[in-house]
Amino acid sequence: MNSLQIALRVLKVDRRTRTSAILTAIGVAVATGLVLLLATLPFATQNREQRALWQGEHFYSGLAGDAPAKILFSSSKDYFDGNQIIRVDVAVAPGATAAGVQLPPGVPQLPGPGETVVSPALGRLLQGHPADQLGDRFGKPVGALGEDGLRFPEQLVALVGHTPDAMPVRADPIPGFPGGKASPDALLMLLSWVGIIVLLVPSLVLVASSARLTAARRERRLAAIRLAGATPGQVTNMVAAETTLSAGIGAVLGLLISPALHGLASFVPWGGGTWLASDFALPVGLTVFIVLAIPVLVVLAGILGLRRVLKNPLFATGGHTKKPLHWWRLLALPAAGLFFLVAVTTAKDYGGITFVMAGLFLLVGSAAIVGPWVTSAVGGTFVRIWRRPSSLLAGRRLRDDPKGAYRSSAGIVLAVFAGSMALTLLPTFESMAGGGRSFADSTLYVDTDGQHASKLVEQANASLAKYGQPDKAVAVGEIYLVQGEGNNRTGHRALVMSCADAVKLTRFGLTADNCTGGPAVFGDSALDLARFKVTDTWEGQASPVKSGTRAEAVHLPDPDLASTSIIDPAALPDGFTPKYVTVVAPTTDANREIVRTALAGPAAGEEIGSRDQYLVNQQTELGDLRRVTVIGLLAAGVLAGCSAAVATAGSVMDRRRTFGALMAAGTPVRVLARALRMEAALPALVATIGAGIVGVLVGVGLFSMVDERGIVLSPWLLAPVVLGMGVALLGASVCTPALKRVQAEPLADE
Repeated sequence: MNSLQIALRVLKVDRRTRTSAILTAIGVAVATGLVLLLATLPFATQNREQRALWQGEHFYSGLAGDAPAKILFSSSKDYFDGNQIIRVDVAVAPGATAAGVQLPPGVPQLPGPGETVVSPALGRLLQGHPADQLGDRFGKPVGALGEDGLRFPEQLVALVGHTPDAMPVRADPIPGFPGGKASPDALLMLLSWVGIIVLLVPSLVLVASSARLTAARRERRLAAIRLAGATPGQVTNMVAAETTLSAGIGAVLGLLISPALHGLASFVPWGGGTWLASDFALPVGLTVFIVLAIPVLVVLAGILGLRRVLKNPLFATGGHTKKPLHWWRLLALPAAGLFFLVAVTTAKDYGGITFVMAGLFLLVGSAAIVGPWVTSAVGGTFVRIWRRPSSLLAGRRLRDDPKGAYRSSAGIVLAVFAGSMALTLLPTFESMAGGGRSFADSTLYVDTDGQHASKLVEQANASLAKYGQPDKAVAVGEIYLVQGEGNNRTGHRALVMSCADAVKLTRFGLTADNCTGGPAVFGDSALDLARFKVTDTWEGQASPVKSGTRAEAVHLPDPDLASTSIIDPAALPDGFTPKYVTVVAPTTDANREIVRTALAGPAAGEEIGSRDQYLVNQQTELGDLRRVTVIGLLAAGVLAGCSAAVATAGSVMDRRRTFGALMAAGTPVRVLARALRMEAALPALVATIGAGIVGVLVGVGLFSMVDERGIVLSPWLLAPVVLGMGVALLGASVCTPALKRVQAEPLADE
């Protein structure tokens, strides 16, 4: 009878081994499915961006090459009701023909002048809203973009046709639509690696806990076979066959459920939209590697656990004294922390994100080394200060088998670590939200230059009058107030506009009272106008303001306005014309889209922005981070709870003889249940507090790579520790049913 036949025979006749194998297979399936999902995220974002490459959002003219130009191309962003629209303006270049332009996948035709090809979602918006709110911006729809040309199914895209002379000034002559190879989303790639590190370990802990359900029983069985004359190789083959059977089935099951996980993931928004199911395509080689690697790790772990049986089988059938854990285990955490610190501080210059992720992996791995020592220390404390029998029983268990006792809280520790890290970063990122241009939140603006500003204002006001809007667009120049020359020059930006317009169009908080007394310069402090001069560019020739101009300090409502001033046009020197101009128009909630449409024609493809939209985009990005964080922490919490429950049940199964003897001697089940709950809860309390502190420090380190400012500490940092304790107690609650089952079975069975 070979090793596989023996394994099948054991599974057939032993119910407990069968239960352990089923749970092991489920754990491997979960681990395989999660890793397959997380590993696909970089590829999914790359597939997304590949479809949208033709839209030119990240295109610049230097990528066009030296081939003859066939089209004039310009890409910009438009908005409707808070939703982003990618606008692509295109015209056939002089001397070229539409037939000679190669169309990207998903684009059915090249629109002619006055025509547009739109995405299905934008087409529905065009049908559902008046033309003065949206349709007049693009022209007559003549076709629909296919999914192959969209970043995500809900994306709003308009391919607008023009004559060459009607194209935006910044249009690029290029030989064809932008192409090449897209890059994956860097942020989601980082999050996927963090997810693999943080979620894979709890999954493997669940697998290990499932395998430990019958560990003692299996050790005795294998020791008996070993004592009966089996060689170490034969025993190893038996365990390898038994573990491979369950782990292999679990890996195949994980591969089979991965399409369902991908389907669920396709409904999770990221970057403004969901996904196509085909986005989650992993290369075959990487898929095979993952499906094989996880079972191999499980089998290796099972074989490594045989050292005692192979070396001295008598120890598996009888008692023996385990060696105490050494204090040097505590050095693993500071060593991993030092590596992580070096990786973070040198990431920009040397190692990049790879070494940072390696440091994070070492920190996570160090928990498995430090955790058992902490568990043993907690058990020793209980043994010394016990007041109840349950405390003594719990302390002796933690002291005698700290590795096995820590296993129940290992997943919880990692979940708390991940939660603390996330709740350190998220509030800090949220505190960075805000900023934007100096104009009022609802004001629309479009950037241009002094040469085209007057024409743009004239056309915009004509369109506003056509749509029955009383407000007018105005031109606001952008200059610099500077002092000094060359490298010693200092100063800041200034907006050229009348005080009355500043009251209505900016968020400086000016009132009509500020507008009395003649031309002025407004800012967070009263400038010395004898020293500060005006220039249209930072390096340009500076000229003094007109005499009689007053400088007035105003209380700014937002600190980000401190680097900007407002200067009245009457204060500028004669003949001074700003080189850069922003055309600005006020709006209300009722007419915002009408005003945007009125600006869209004269803007000719230039982006029309607003601070409102800027803040909405920030919240969209923060919402993406919150969403994936919540999903990740929920998954980690569920895995941690399951592993804690299985580990607690395995602890009872391992000590059936001990518990049976104690019950036979008259020990109440409630005392044993209390001891088991203490075994789970108290080491988890100490370990989760430590994991929370380390998670905060890691969050600080990761944030330092993005910004040098300090972090924001929130009371919510305590939530992972509290929830971790709750999950530990919930997982330990299975001890009472398991003990009652032991009580109901005859002690002679063991």
